[in-house]
Amino acid sequence: MQFVVDANVLFAALIKDSITAEILLDDFILFYVPEFVFEEFSKHKDEILEKTKRTHEEFEFAYQTLRSHIKVVPKEEYESMLEYAEKLSPDPDDVPYFALALKLKIPIWSNDKRICKQNEVKVYNTHELIRLI
Repeated sequence: MQFVVDANVLFAALIKDSITAEILLDDFILFYVPEFVFEEFSKHKDEILEKTKRTHEEFEFAYQTLRSHIKVVPKEEYESMLEYAEKLSPDPDDVPYFALALKLKIPIWSNDKRICKQNEVKVYNTHELIRLI
């Protein structure tokens, strides 16, 4: 199984140990993110640390562990799908996720209800993904 993962799912996994984190660490599922996602994490690191009960060291360990299980895809690899994804995505911030999902022909894992307001790319929320796997 393969999925493009929305940043909010990753944020949730970093904030606390949960089923989300367990799924992301499953060696039998491949996860992909657009290249900007981990840059966003760096920008919002202090905000995430404020929301978590993890120590700085625990956070860093969780961050590095997640990062090692997720393939970061350079923009050049899905750039050809950006124009189409712009028309498809209900939210401009989600365009890279749609472009990557279209390029790889795989679904998106997101808990954002807006992202489901289209019929081209299958989107699973966490509860649906749990039932699927």
